[in-house]
Amino acid sequence: MRLTLHEIASCLGLPRFSGSEEHTVLTSVATDSRAVVPGSLFVCVSGCRVDGHDFAAKAAEQGAGAILASRSLPHMTVPVFVVPDTVRALGSLAALWRDRTKARVVGVTGTAGKTTVKETLARVLSLAGKTARNAMNNNNQIGMPRAVLNTDGDEDFWVMEAGISQPGDMDDLGAVLRPDLALILNAGAAHTEGLGEKGVAWHKARLLSYLAKGGKGLVSADYPDLAREARATGADIRFFSAAGQDAAFRASYLGAAPVAAGEDAAGAGAAGEDAGMAASRGKYRLWLDGTELDVIAPFRGEYGAENVAAVAAAAHTLGVDASTIAQGLADARMPAQRFNQVQAGSWLLIDDTYNANPLSMRRMLEAAAEQAGSRPFVAVLGAMLELGAQAAAEHEELGRHLARLKPAAVIWKGTCAEDVRRGLDMAGYAGVWQPVADAEDFAKVWRDLQRHKLEASASACGGVALFKGSRSNRLETLVSVLTNGREV
Repeated sequence: MRLTLHEIASCLGLPRFSGSEEHTVLTSVATDSRAVVPGSLFVCVSGCRVDGHDFAAKAAEQGAGAILASRSLPHMTVPVFVVPDTVRALGSLAALWRDRTKARVVGVTGTAGKTTVKETLARVLSLAGKTARNAMNNNNQIGMPRAVLNTDGDEDFWVMEAGISQPGDMDDLGAVLRPDLALILNAGAAHTEGLGEKGVAWHKARLLSYLAKGGKGLVSADYPDLAREARATGADIRFFSAAGQDAAFRASYLGAAPVAAGEDAAGAGAAGEDAGMAASRGKYRLWLDGTELDVIAPFRGEYGAENVAAVAAAAHTLGVDASTIAQGLADARMPAQRFNQVQAGSWLLIDDTYNANPLSMRRMLEAAAEQAGSRPFVAVLGAMLELGAQAAAEHEELGRHLARLKPAAVIWKGTCAEDVRRGLDMAGYAGVWQPVADAEDFAKVWRDLQRHKLEASASACGGVALFKGSRSNRLETLVSVLTNGREV
């Protein structure tokens, strides 16, 4: 960004600065004092564990050009903007900066896979012009406006993810983004504790109410509730599908992508993450408004067809040609903790530990089981949180779904274990079930499984283990048991 103190004060309805000081230009925003650089606006955010106001003096020492605070900060050596709510003020400044950009703005939302789609679409668009995105899942009322303000303003494209968990969240984010293209990937049970009354699809479709003048929506046709809510907004919408619906943009999974020379997916010609990456690519058939082509993408499994259709539809709508779309998909890489794969001995470990909800859990389990094929498949899972009254039923259904995939073992961490176990029993699961409390407990269970249950079947061709659960389960600590050189 490039905003003067005068422009910031005017936007926030505050008295203007006098003299030459009002022409001071701020060029970035930080909510962590450690990220402050000379010329930053430091925004004080009061959280449940730390209060940004306590770090304002440190931010000034680091070179902050001004402070945005919700209370007076005496003795500061830099200008202080005092507002009732610093998070809302941050959104107002981001909306001001959004008005200054010439970029075509894409807003991405959905229940499952939105970070992966955002990262992949940004990669494709970067081949057609300068592109900015919000890093990883910085997608809430703090992270997304901060990402907007930290753009240069001369980009051709912005790809910004919008994540919601409470009523009104999408209104806050939509008012900042006012996207030229709103991409709604899917809608399923997630954050139902906060979004249950009107339904997740209704809240996701709210993004369409904030389209810029002449803006369009891209919505999956595969979710009837979402399609209905999207149409009800009256927005200009086009649909995409990965389930054979009649839509201008479609994709279908053709199977694992051929492994290039030097990329032995079994690990013979590659090692560690390289082998996992070679194993994780899929081949998809893509229909782009009358054009048909096959593409390689960094997803493997049926679920990836939705990602491919969404990314390609968005890029095509923005004027990117089919060959560039295909190249961008082939070059893209999965973001951290999203179906990342690494070979550890004879086991292929799939790290999808960032978060989980019923839709994403089913998809990743199906993709991992498909990748395992005839090899042993172990599901290392954690509780799905923020489901409210639906938690018990959703975890029981997860157990039934797991049983149909016939994993050799299910290792569980966190709450709702009884519900999952009940679903497994109802569906006739006969494999190993083992709850664990922490990494040390997991190491012991894994060691026992290898020595007494899975050693013979996995020794020749290895096995596949998927790690997935909601963020607070910290299942990445279990992955590290098998990747940090410990003897298990």
